[in-house]
Amino acid sequence: MLYKSTRGDSSRVTSSNAILKGLAKDGGLYVPTQFPYIDIPFKDMIPMDYKEIAFYIINKFFTDFDDSTLKNCIDNAYDDKFSSNLIAPLKNIDDNYFLELYHGPTLAFKDMALSILPHLLKASCKNLNIQKEVVILTATSGDTGKAALEGFNNVDKTKIIVFYPKKGVSTIQEKQMITQDGKNTHVIGIDGNFDDAQRGVKEIFSDKEFNNILSKQNYMLSSANSINIGRLVPQIVYYVNSYIQLLKNEDIKENEKINIVVPTGNFGNILAAFYAKKMGLPINKLICASNHNNVLCDFINTGIYDVRREFKLTSSPSMDILVSSNLERLLYEISNSNPCLVKNLMEDLKVNGIYEINEDMKNKLDDFYADFATEEETLSTIKKVYNDFNYVIDTHTSVAYCVYQKYRQKTNDSTKTIIASTASPFKFPESVIESIDNNYDVLSDFQLIDKLSNISNIEIPKPIKELESKRIIHCSICKKDKMKSMITNILNV
Repeated sequence: MLYKSTRGDSSRVTSSNAILKGLAKDGGLYVPTQFPYIDIPFKDMIPMDYKEIAFYIINKFFTDFDDSTLKNCIDNAYDDKFSSNLIAPLKNIDDNYFLELYHGPTLAFKDMALSILPHLLKASCKNLNIQKEVVILTATSGDTGKAALEGFNNVDKTKIIVFYPKKGVSTIQEKQMITQDGKNTHVIGIDGNFDDAQRGVKEIFSDKEFNNILSKQNYMLSSANSINIGRLVPQIVYYVNSYIQLLKNEDIKENEKINIVVPTGNFGNILAAFYAKKMGLPINKLICASNHNNVLCDFINTGIYDVRREFKLTSSPSMDILVSSNLERLLYEISNSNPCLVKNLMEDLKVNGIYEINEDMKNKLDDFYADFATEEETLSTIKKVYNDFNYVIDTHTSVAYCVYQKYRQKTNDSTKTIIASTASPFKFPESVIESIDNNYDVLSDFQLIDKLSNISNIEIPKPIKELESKRIIHCSICKKDKMKSMITNILNV
């Protein structure tokens, strides 16, 4: 299995190269030269646990890893750092199937892939005999940062530098990052939004002169964002695994189609579900749920991607994104693998802030349904789910459930549906408590966490419980155009 750029660079690279580089030379994203298929009956996967399914799926993509190395990466990733031995349990709440992706060390779905990425990256260095120190450069809208910091903490021959929007993450998300220990970790707030951070990181990856300077100092850049194929592929696993859970519980019959709802910002999580469908997972509709930054919703419904709009800070900050990087991989798929077309669309977006796809590409968006939830709907949905089912969801999961309800009303589709529950409600206590009972507005975040525990009858997760007493380690803030200078200072180059 080799990988190529969405923008037409002629080189073909192994998975180890793709994982290490993150971005292709021409600024494109790596995609597989062909898609593997799930080639065993789903009923034969019922006895398999999460690790075994992970090996089966990932082994089809990363073929330059020997079996023992890949199994070791998986064993080290999905161990007792997850509070559920199922890793990603599927919770049936009144025939709504919530896929709880937040039982990892940072309480967000990013742990599902970022627990394995450091091990894949170390193995890639070994495969390619790379002796340089790898600098993981990451932009985060809230959850990726902490999950990456946790995953790469004190990993040999790596440094990790995380940029986050100083005023664009929740209090808990920020404290998770700025209290991160580890001799190789660096966290920097920027005076912009996530799109600014992501744009800055991409520009640094594309800066050949700067990368040459780093190379001479024995450094190389890599990414922990979902632009990295090493992070995207492990996300396919939990969709396949959830289907097997439904089959095992006799909620569906073999090969019965399901829907999947994903709260979507950077398009990586729902793209993984799309890749699962390409591999043969029986999926009817991929339901793309946006918050008030509904650029993806508009794109799927009109074929026009237009970022020339107000950037809104919402209660679901991990989705506060206007430039969705992973959409480029979908454009490549629906354009019949036309890199020239993709490159032109990306150039239009960069120069004009807008592009429109052709009619043939629009027709190929039929796999998707898209809608969005307002702030008011997001908060009221949390309350409704709590009141109706005594089940507490976070703001991002609320966006997904709200959009799913709209889908049901519009289509009357009764297909069994998995709702990606992407974060623990304890990461957003203020918004969740305000939704359920707004009498606690004078309490601090950590007092609200206690109240949330009482209301939900759920024990406070250990990573949150320990957070209050942690000391702040990272205090750096920079202008959005000074990110490269910060990296230069950290690396002393």
